[in-house]
Amino acid sequence: MTREPRIAVIGAGMAAARFAERYHALGGTARVTLYGAEPRAPYNRVLLADVLTGRYDADAISLPFGRAELRPGAEAVGLDPAARLLTLADGSTEPWDKLVLATGANPVLPPIRGLRRPDGTGLRDGVHALRTLADCARLTEDATQAQRAVVIGGGVLGVSTARALAALGLAVEIVHQGPYLIERQLDAQAAAALRGALRALGVETYPGNRARAVTAAGEVELANGYRLDTDLIVLACGVRPRTALAHAAGLAVGTGIVVDDTLATSAPHVHAIGDCAQHRGTVHGLAGPAWEQADVLAARLSGADPEARYTGSRPLARLSAGPIEYAAFGDVQPDEQPELDVLRLTDATRGSYKKLVLRGDRLVGAILLGDLATVGDLARALERDDPLPDHPLHLLTTLGAAR
Repeated sequence: MTREPRIAVIGAGMAAARFAERYHALGGTARVTLYGAEPRAPYNRVLLADVLTGRYDADAISLPFGRAELRPGAEAVGLDPAARLLTLADGSTEPWDKLVLATGANPVLPPIRGLRRPDGTGLRDGVHALRTLADCARLTEDATQAQRAVVIGGGVLGVSTARALAALGLAVEIVHQGPYLIERQLDAQAAAALRGALRALGVETYPGNRARAVTAAGEVELANGYRLDTDLIVLACGVRPRTALAHAAGLAVGTGIVVDDTLATSAPHVHAIGDCAQHRGTVHGLAGPAWEQADVLAARLSGADPEARYTGSRPLARLSAGPIEYAAFGDVQPDEQPELDVLRLTDATRGSYKKLVLRGDRLVGAILLGDLATVGDLARALERDDPLPDHPLHLLTTLGAAR
């Protein structure tokens, strides 16, 4: 009797759940097992800030994972590609025929004095990272006892967390080392409009500033010596791919676990997807590319499309945080590319900002802040790479731009 093939997935996050769900939906017949370090089913991390505000409860952000077997709280601590075995934290070993590394990423803890307890065992009381539902529960509990919060980091997570804490009634300040908020996805003008929208919600921002210490009294001390009084600190300084398991097993690792267009690693029968994977030199760290990778790998391993390839992503970065909404995609920083043209519309009264970046009659990038009515049409225009109308202003002011 032929033994049922086994696919082991290390990780039970967004990429892992998507792979398992799509694998079975596409007719895959192998036994798929998700080994998750967290003691719960997969969920959508993108919505953690909405759990913090109470908009969703923990169960509402759960993700489907097909007919896969879920092993929550079963952290993988060892990997032997030659023997096709993985070792779990309880000392047991599990065999596999194909392995998918979906280990995700860990929050970056910046080199700030006073963040940790004196014995070095963890973050001091009142200091939080936000990566898991357990983190969210701890932060929610502390927020009920707090009046002022400082968020260190003004990227997507920092902005959404600051907005959530403000919605809970806290006075919030963001300290951001970059020149302006969300500088990887926005330009300076969009960030200025975002800063104004945050101020209207009770969130002050300090771009171009670095936090260097947390004082004994719990204040956040900036590099210029200024101190921010607070009783709650949230670290939102980005994430770092979890590659230790792959590295110890001898796989090729750069910033992330190196994969090719088939999402294969340097070891036979081992693949990697999501926040831990590095493809063509890039670690995306966004849900959209993670799901695209999961879809390609599911198509390959299920047999639905054995020749499927992942050639990269043009991700849409989108934030919907209560009254604050923006979307950005493509090349939005054309300053050093003179062949590109820029079209902008700003409405200070409504707090909206719109920008198109064009190369001739082709769209290469866009930012929408405060009014996302045309985001779907713009995304399709970018994906299709079709010629634009003679008057591209139409793309910013009405629907139907890409029809």
